[in-house]
Amino acid sequence: MNKVGFVYSDIFLKHLPDGWHPERPERLKAILQAMKNASLWEKVIHIEPIRAGYEYIQMAHEPAYVERIKGATVGYLDPDTYFSDGSLEAALYAVGAVIEGIKRCKEGGLRRVFAAVRPPGHHATSNRAMGFCIFNNVAVGARYAQMLGYRKVFIIDFDVHHGNGTEDIFYTDDKVFYFSTHQYPHYPGTGSRDSRGSGKGEGYTYNIPMPPGADDKEYEKAYNEILHELVSDFGPDIILVSAGYDLRAEDPLAHISVTSEGIRRIVRGILTAKEGVPVVFTLEGGYNLEALAESVCVTIEEMLVI
Repeated sequence: MNKVGFVYSDIFLKHLPDGWHPERPERLKAILQAMKNASLWEKVIHIEPIRAGYEYIQMAHEPAYVERIKGATVGYLDPDTYFSDGSLEAALYAVGAVIEGIKRCKEGGLRRVFAAVRPPGHHATSNRAMGFCIFNNVAVGARYAQMLGYRKVFIIDFDVHHGNGTEDIFYTDDKVFYFSTHQYPHYPGTGSRDSRGSGKGEGYTYNIPMPPGADDKEYEKAYNEILHELVSDFGPDIILVSAGYDLRAEDPLAHISVTSEGIRRIVRGILTAKEGVPVVFTLEGGYNLEALAESVCVTIEEMLVI
C-alpha cells in the first residue's frame, strides 16, 4: 500500500458563504466523515498546511491584485465569489496546502498527496477572483514546484468547469502543460478545442470540451489514451491535479454523467500516466455532498494502491 498524504485544516471551514451557497463548509465535512466511515482516515498520512506567504501568491498573481485581496472587506468579489471574515486566511492556507503537499513529495518521500481545501482555485486569474476562487492554488503550486526543482509540471483539470484562470496563467509557458476536460459550452465559456497556447507555449494547452451528457466512455478515452500520449511526449517531473467532482451525474451545477466507477477510471488513468512521478490532487468543485464525498474516497482508494 502506498503512503498517501492528506492535507487538511479546520481553517478551511472559516471561509463562509453569504447564506446558502453551493461552495460551503459542509463539502469538507462530508468528505471527512465519508473517509472515516470507509476506514480511509487511518490509512492516510495527515499533514497540516502552512500559511502561504504573499511572496508565493505573487508567483502566479499580480502584486496589485494581491494587495486588493489583502484589503478586501466582507462582500462579493464577483457575482459568485463571497469574501467573509475568514476567507483570506482560508485562501492562504489553501495555497499553503498545495505547497506543503509538493514539499512533502520533494523532501518527505511521498508520491501521492490529496489536499482537501476551500476555497477552490482554478478560475482565479492573475488579477481577478471569480467562480468561487480567490487565489489559484494549483497555479501557485506549479511555480513552487519549479522553485523546488521540478522543472516540467503537468496540470490535469477534470472539474466540469474549465479552469480558465490556470490556462490563462500558463498560456505562453512551455514548461507547464495544462490539460482539461470540461462541459462545453458551459461556465465560464472558455476552453475550446482551438485554445492550444500561444508563443512558446503553443501546443502546451490541451482542452477536450465535453458535450452535455458525456459519460464514463468519453472520459475513459480522454484519461487512458489521450492523456497518456500527452504525458509521454511532455515528460513531466510532477503532476498536479485540479480535482473537481462536479462532473458526477448527481451534481446540480452541470450536466455531465460520470459515475463513481468513471471517477475511479479517471484517477487510475492519471496515476498510471507516468510511473514514478509524484501526483498531487487539489480539491476544486463538487456540490452534491454524497457524490463528492464518495468520489474523494474512490480517489484516495486508488492513490493507496497505484
